[in-house]
Amino acid sequence: MIVFGYKLPMATSLILWAILWEAVGRLDLVSLIPPLTSVMMRFEEIVPTETFLDALALTARAFALGTGIAIVVGVPIGVVMGRSAIVDRLLLPWVNVFVSAPLTALVPVIMALFGFGETTIVLTVVLFAIWIVVLDARAGARNISASLVEMAHCYGATPWQAFSKVYVWAALPEILAGIRLGLVRAIKGVIIGQLVVSVVGFGYLFEIYQSNFLMEHLWALLLVLFALAFLIDGVLGYLEKRVEYYAAAR
Repeated sequence: MIVFGYKLPMATSLILWAILWEAVGRLDLVSLIPPLTSVMMRFEEIVPTETFLDALALTARAFALGTGIAIVVGVPIGVVMGRSAIVDRLLLPWVNVFVSAPLTALVPVIMALFGFGETTIVLTVVLFAIWIVVLDARAGARNISASLVEMAHCYGATPWQAFSKVYVWAALPEILAGIRLGLVRAIKGVIIGQLVVSVVGFGYLFEIYQSNFLMEHLWALLLVLFALAFLIDGVLGYLEKRVEYYAAAR
């Protein structure tokens, strides 16, 4: 960020928002926004507790299962869509519908089909994450150099060999971008699933803090989720930079 010709660190914006948050909380302008310092004190209080750690374990398990399914299923579908015009015409309209649809409204449908257990929460995570993974994998597969495809055919590669050794690696930058965006959306999915389907994990903590009007605890929990999302985004962003040479060579 450049202000009056001076380049400021990227953290400057966060510091300014933190100061504003503290000022609004101290002035008691909005009862729902406590001071940031009070939120940080609650953060140190709730994180080491057994209740928080149990909720984190439940949430992490549903998140890991859901995102794993979204990646394992979404990447092959996206690559096949990018390489097959017939499959692309069949699936692309549905993928676009689900990308733009209000997915929260579909959670009760999943709940009616699979009940109130962890399966429904995992499927909710898949529902939120998979479509952007499919679209980005498709975009990467469509941008593969024709010479790479011709080379695979010339050397007699089977469809599986072409998929696993040419298409996936050539589309890797876009695939990683889709996974990064999908994981961020999956965090939203797991929280919505835990709130709507069955009040467990972080959803249980949100319900407890909200019903008892413990706003400092609620904001502290939100900061945990923001930090986790930022960490996931940063790690995958680093991995994207590590494979940029694939896109350059392509």
